[in-house]
Amino acid sequence: MTHAKPEGSFVALITPMNEDGSIDYEGFRTLIDWHAENGTSALLIMGSTGEVSMLSADERRDIVRNTLKMRKPGMTMWYGCTGNNTVTTIEYTRFAAEEGADGAIIAAPSYICADNAAITDYALAVLDSADLAMGFYNNPPRVKTDLHWSDLLRLADHPNMVVLKESTTRVGQVAQMCAAKPDMSIMCCCSPNLGLVIPTMALGGHGTANMTGNLIPREMAVISKPWESGEDAFACRQAWLDNLPVLHFAYSAINPVAVKTLMRAIGLPAGPLREPLQALPEPALKQALEMVQRLGLDQRYGFNTGPTAMAAAE
Repeated sequence: MTHAKPEGSFVALITPMNEDGSIDYEGFRTLIDWHAENGTSALLIMGSTGEVSMLSADERRDIVRNTLKMRKPGMTMWYGCTGNNTVTTIEYTRFAAEEGADGAIIAAPSYICADNAAITDYALAVLDSADLAMGFYNNPPRVKTDLHWSDLLRLADHPNMVVLKESTTRVGQVAQMCAAKPDMSIMCCCSPNLGLVIPTMALGGHGTANMTGNLIPREMAVISKPWESGEDAFACRQAWLDNLPVLHFAYSAINPVAVKTLMRAIGLPAGPLREPLQALPEPALKQALEMVQRLGLDQRYGFNTGPTAMAAAE
């Protein structure tokens, strides 16, 4: 069957947790509703921003079951299904499909540093495993493997492959993908250090698969809207430049440390990080709260930046 392709702001959601470290499902509900109200087109649950590598297999299955019951009209729900080997990744993907997920995102398994041929074959095996929309996350900083555009176009020929998230620094690779016009959405990471967002959108990309939308969903929806007019292009550029402080903050520590620490402080459901990750130190959080005030995000979203915010993050 033909699968729907995500466009716009595809937010990699944090995993909210209770103080005892268990999964906060009411927190998930609040965040899902908030994103639906603020322009997010799709959510990726249990990506790297969701601390997926530190979740147990049972937690991963429970999160799929429970959050799918919270799905909102007009916003699709995708799940990170990467395991530590091909068989486990297929198992997670099939489970998501059976539960009714809108899609699955996979990446190369971490730590093993497999070569491109092996990871291309791995991805094709997963794509064959279920009738489900799927995407590939090309993320060499985390997994070392870095698929070439020719490898990605092989994956794009598969009917289940509907989205690419590119997290390299190579504008040329994005250009090759856009020039080939594969039947899929081409997206990129929102890191300002990688610098792919404006080039990707200018070349005809379909949006961003982003982390910063956890903090500024409305602004990331503007940045991530495919360009259909000059107004779209200028709005994207202005929103990007205006929100550079937030984008740089989000990537100031390994994800989701900065984002989740600030979310907890400003009153969004977040809870603690799962150890061994630790919250941002107090000086960095203080600067982040000042940034929220300076940009008017506290007024726009009703965020807490008062005297209790620092205490809330502890």
